Amino acid sequence: MGLLLTAAKIYIPQFIQQRKLAMLMEATAGAFRAAAPTTRGLSYGASLKLYAEFTREQAAASIQQGNELIVQSRLFQNACRIGQQFKKDFDICSSWEMMEMGRLIYSLLKIGFQGDNEGNIVIDRCFFSAYYSSSVCQLISSLDEGLLWGLSGGGRLRFTQRITEGHECCRAYLEAPGR
Repeated sequence: MGLLLTAAKIYIPQFIQQRKLAMLMEATAGAFRAAAPTTRGLSYGASLKLYAEFTREQAAASIQQGNELIVQSRLFQNACRIGQQFKKDFDICSSWEMMEMGRLIYSLLKIGFQGDNEGNIVIDRCFFSAYYSSSVCQLISSLDEGLLWGLSGGGRLRFTQRITEGHECCRAYLEAPGR
Protein backbone atom coordinates (compact mmCIF):
# COMPACT_ATOMS: atom_id res chain seq x y z
CA MET A 1 0.00 0.00 0.00
CA GLY A 2 1.27 3.46 -0.85
CA LEU A 3 2.54 5.78 1.82
CA LEU A 4 -0.08 8.44 1.09
CA LEU A 5 -2.96 5.97 1.44
CA THR A 6 -1.48 4.66 4.69
CA ALA A 7 -1.22 8.21 6.05
CA ALA A 8 -4.75 9.09 4.91
CA LYS A 9 -6.13 6.07 6.79
CA ILE A 10 -4.69 7.55 9.97
CA TYR A 11 -5.68 11.20 9.60
CA ILE A 12 -7.11 13.61 7.05
CA PRO A 13 -7.01 17.27 8.07
CA GLN A 14 -10.35 19.09 8.17
CA PHE A 15 -9.33 21.56 5.45
CA ILE A 16 -8.58 18.68 3.05
CA GLN A 17 -11.93 17.06 3.86
CA GLN A 18 -13.65 20.38 3.14
CA ARG A 19 -11.69 20.80 -0.10
CA LYS A 20 -12.60 17.31 -1.34
CA LEU A 21 -16.27 17.88 -0.50
CA ALA A 22 -16.16 21.18 -2.42
CA MET A 23 -14.64 19.30 -5.38
CA LEU A 24 -17.48 16.77 -5.25
CA MET A 25 -20.02 19.60 -4.95
CA GLU A 26 -18.60 21.30 -8.06
CA ALA A 27 -18.56 18.06 -10.07
CA THR A 28 -22.12 17.26 -9.05
CA ALA A 29 -23.41 20.78 -9.72
CA GLY A 30 -21.71 20.68 -13.12
CA ALA A 31 -23.56 17.48 -13.99
CA PHE A 32 -26.85 19.16 -13.10
CA ARG A 33 -25.83 22.33 -14.97
CA ALA A 34 -26.45 24.26 -11.76
CA ALA A 35 -24.38 26.60 -9.63
CA ALA A 36 -22.84 24.87 -6.65
CA PRO A 37 -23.98 26.28 -3.33
CA THR A 38 -21.25 27.97 -1.34
CA THR A 39 -19.94 26.25 1.75
CA ARG A 40 -17.74 29.15 2.83
CA GLY A 41 -17.98 29.60 6.58
CA LEU A 42 -19.82 26.31 7.13
CA SER A 43 -18.55 23.43 9.21
CA TYR A 44 -17.84 20.15 7.44
CA GLY A 45 -21.07 18.65 8.84
CA ALA A 46 -23.15 21.62 7.68
CA SER A 47 -21.48 21.46 4.26
CA LEU A 48 -22.31 17.76 3.96
CA LYS A 49 -25.94 18.45 4.91
CA LEU A 50 -26.08 21.24 2.30
CA TYR A 51 -24.67 18.84 -0.30
CA ALA A 52 -27.34 16.24 0.57
CA GLU A 53 -30.14 18.79 0.28
CA PHE A 54 -28.73 20.28 -2.94
CA THR A 55 -28.35 16.89 -4.63
CA ARG A 56 -31.82 15.79 -3.49
CA GLU A 57 -33.43 18.91 -4.99
CA GLN A 58 -31.45 18.75 -8.23
CA ALA A 59 -32.05 15.03 -8.73
CA ALA A 60 -35.78 15.33 -8.01
CA ALA A 61 -36.05 18.18 -10.53
CA SER A 62 -34.16 16.15 -13.16
CA ILE A 63 -36.45 13.18 -12.61
CA GLN A 64 -39.53 15.39 -12.84
CA GLN A 65 -38.24 16.96 -16.08
CA GLY A 66 -37.44 13.53 -17.53
CA ASN A 67 -33.76 14.21 -18.17
CA GLU A 68 -32.31 11.81 -15.61
CA LEU A 69 -30.50 9.71 -18.26
CA ILE A 70 -28.53 12.73 -19.45
CA VAL A 71 -27.75 13.77 -15.87
CA GLN A 72 -26.84 10.19 -14.97
CA SER A 73 -24.25 10.14 -17.73
CA ARG A 74 -22.75 13.47 -16.65
CA LEU A 75 -22.65 12.41 -12.98
CA PHE A 76 -20.87 9.20 -13.99
CA GLN A 77 -18.33 11.02 -16.18
CA ASN A 78 -17.55 13.67 -13.58
CA ALA A 79 -17.12 11.06 -10.84
CA CYS A 80 -14.92 8.96 -13.15
CA ARG A 81 -12.49 11.84 -13.35
CA ILE A 82 -12.45 12.16 -9.56
CA GLY A 83 -11.86 8.42 -9.16
CA GLN A 84 -9.07 8.44 -11.73
CA GLN A 85 -7.41 11.36 -9.95
CA PHE A 86 -7.58 9.54 -6.60
CA LYS A 87 -6.18 6.40 -8.25
CA LYS A 88 -3.25 8.39 -9.61
CA ASP A 89 -2.65 10.55 -6.50
CA PHE A 90 -2.72 7.58 -4.12
CA ASP A 91 -1.00 5.14 -6.49
CA ILE A 92 -3.82 2.59 -6.24
CA CYS A 93 -2.55 -0.65 -7.79
CA SER A 94 -4.58 -3.51 -6.32
CA SER A 95 -8.23 -4.31 -5.70
CA TRP A 96 -7.51 -4.29 -1.96
CA GLU A 97 -6.06 -0.75 -2.16
CA MET A 98 -9.00 0.33 -4.28
CA MET A 99 -11.47 -0.98 -1.68
CA GLU A 100 -9.48 0.70 1.11
CA MET A 101 -9.58 3.99 -0.80
CA GLY A 102 -13.32 3.53 -1.31
CA ARG A 103 -13.78 2.94 2.42
CA LEU A 104 -11.79 6.07 3.18
CA ILE A 105 -13.65 8.29 0.71
CA TYR A 106 -17.05 7.05 1.82
CA SER A 107 -16.19 7.43 5.50
CA LEU A 108 -15.66 11.15 4.83
CA LEU A 109 -19.22 11.21 3.47
CA LYS A 110 -20.54 9.40 6.57
CA ILE A 111 -21.16 6.22 4.63
CA GLY A 112 -20.16 2.83 6.05
CA PHE A 113 -18.44 1.17 3.08
CA GLN A 114 -16.99 -2.34 3.25
CA GLY A 115 -15.59 -4.10 0.21
CA ASP A 116 -13.67 -7.30 -0.42
CA ASN A 117 -11.21 -8.45 -3.09
CA GLU A 118 -13.97 -10.29 -4.97
CA GLY A 119 -15.85 -7.02 -5.57
CA ASN A 120 -18.62 -7.47 -3.00
CA ILE A 121 -19.63 -4.21 -1.33
CA VAL A 122 -21.86 -3.63 1.69
CA ILE A 123 -22.93 -0.20 2.89
CA ASP A 124 -24.32 -0.58 6.39
CA ARG A 125 -25.03 3.10 7.05
CA CYS A 126 -25.58 6.05 4.76
CA PHE A 127 -25.88 9.68 5.76
CA PHE A 128 -27.77 10.40 2.53
CA SER A 129 -30.49 7.79 3.09
CA ALA A 130 -32.20 10.26 5.45
CA TYR A 131 -32.43 12.74 2.56
CA TYR A 132 -32.97 10.62 -0.56
CA SER A 133 -35.96 8.78 -1.94
CA SER A 134 -35.30 5.55 -3.80
CA SER A 135 -35.46 7.28 -7.20
CA VAL A 136 -33.14 10.09 -6.11
CA CYS A 137 -30.70 7.54 -4.67
CA GLN A 138 -30.75 5.60 -7.92
CA LEU A 139 -29.87 8.70 -9.91
CA ILE A 140 -27.18 9.92 -7.50
CA SER A 141 -25.66 6.41 -7.43
CA SER A 142 -24.20 7.27 -10.83
CA LEU A 143 -21.59 9.13 -8.78
CA ASP A 144 -20.72 5.87 -6.99
CA GLU A 145 -20.52 4.00 -10.28
CA GLY A 146 -18.24 6.62 -11.79
CA LEU A 147 -16.01 6.99 -8.74
CA LEU A 148 -15.42 3.25 -8.47
CA TRP A 149 -14.96 2.93 -12.24
CA GLY A 150 -12.19 5.52 -11.99
CA LEU A 151 -10.61 4.03 -8.86
CA SER A 152 -10.63 0.49 -10.27
CA GLY A 153 -9.56 1.35 -13.79
CA GLY A 154 -12.83 0.38 -15.41
CA GLY A 155 -14.81 -1.82 -13.01
CA ARG A 156 -18.60 -1.77 -13.29
CA LEU A 157 -20.63 -1.24 -10.12
CA ARG A 158 -24.11 -2.75 -9.83
CA PHE A 159 -26.37 -2.30 -6.81
CA THR A 160 -28.56 -5.25 -5.84
CA GLN A 161 -30.30 -3.55 -2.89
CA ARG A 162 -30.43 -0.12 -1.28
CA ILE A 163 -31.23 1.33 2.12
CA THR A 164 -33.57 3.79 0.40
CA GLU A 165 -35.61 0.82 -0.85
CA GLY A 166 -36.26 -0.32 2.72
CA HIS A 167 -33.32 -2.70 3.14
CA GLU A 168 -31.10 -2.61 6.22
CA CYS A 169 -28.02 -2.10 4.03
CA CYS A 170 -26.99 -1.47 0.46
CA ARG A 171 -25.34 -4.29 -1.42
CA ALA A 172 -23.41 -3.93 -4.63
CA TYR A 173 -20.92 -5.79 -6.77
CA LEU A 174 -17.95 -4.25 -8.54
CA GLU A 175 -17.16 -6.33 -11.60
CA ALA A 176 -13.45 -6.29 -12.39
CA PRO A 177 -12.34 -4.32 -15.44
CA GLY A 178 -12.47 -6.25 -18.68
CA ARG A 179 -15.04 -8.85 -17.62
